[in-house]
Amino acid sequence: MTDVALRLLAGDLRALSQVMSSVERADPEAAPVMQALDAHTGRAYTIGVTGPPGAGKSTIVDRLTELLRREGSTVGIIAADPTSPFTGGALLGDRVRMQRHYLDAQVFIRSVATRGQSGGLPRAIKTMVRLLDAAGKSIVLVETVGVGQTELGIMEVADTVLVTLVPESGDAIQTLKAGVMEIADIFVINKADREGAGQMAAAVTAMQGLAPRQGWTPPVVLTKAHAGEGIPELWSKIQEHRQHLIQTAELEQRRQQRRVKEFVEMVEGELGRRWRGRLANDPVLAALRDRVARKESEPYSAALQLLDSSPLTLY
Repeated sequence: MTDVALRLLAGDLRALSQVMSSVERADPEAAPVMQALDAHTGRAYTIGVTGPPGAGKSTIVDRLTELLRREGSTVGIIAADPTSPFTGGALLGDRVRMQRHYLDAQVFIRSVATRGQSGGLPRAIKTMVRLLDAAGKSIVLVETVGVGQTELGIMEVADTVLVTLVPESGDAIQTLKAGVMEIADIFVINKADREGAGQMAAAVTAMQGLAPRQGWTPPVVLTKAHAGEGIPELWSKIQEHRQHLIQTAELEQRRQQRRVKEFVEMVEGELGRRWRGRLANDPVLAALRDRVARKESEPYSAALQLLDSSPLTLY
């Protein structure tokens, strides 16, 4: 086992940060560390928090962390943020609402830049969740960037998905129709002290009747996260959903599917990285690229001919 892996398992936060940075950079040196740590994963429970911008996702994560720490749980937080156009890093990296947890050694917070990836989450987050698991965090909270209707990637990370809405979200019902309805395990109507909270809860409940699920009907929880109200009820519903997944064996099934999806994505990403390197350095491929640019070759047919002629030499 590598020295970094041993230090991470022993609770060394610097080692955890070091490996996370390597994973975010897609550094091949992270591979032996992840291999060493894999046997130590599978204990943490992952909760995804998604929804449109301004719904209070960060505040919900903050209040859930406060409750979990009172109960003695260790917490890892991964927050996807927009990418800075200047540094390429996470634009909201300071996570102002969570600053009071930074001094708690049992809470680890990491902001991750989306770097233009769709789905509200960068691919590296899947691996980062496993790192927090290996590091001994019992609960991992993943907050998406807040891009609205395209946040379906959270399904591939979280055991329980919270979809957060607010009463005055004018496009909230349209968001549900666009697919978010299908990924929610629990609906959270935050800022419930505002007018229309009851109507929003009723609308969400009514829409669930149009496409009923088997086994689990996502409950609707009203919260005032800024005041901590409704957070204990939310945590209770999360625990109920966890027990449902365990009893039906769906938890293990979901996790197996996510590992396979992560494997496929890693293969695709690494092939793309190697192919771009070959394209920049191989004179034959560069010549083909230039012919395509000059309209001497058609892009679609040229790509297929290249792959069919020598598929194994491209990587």
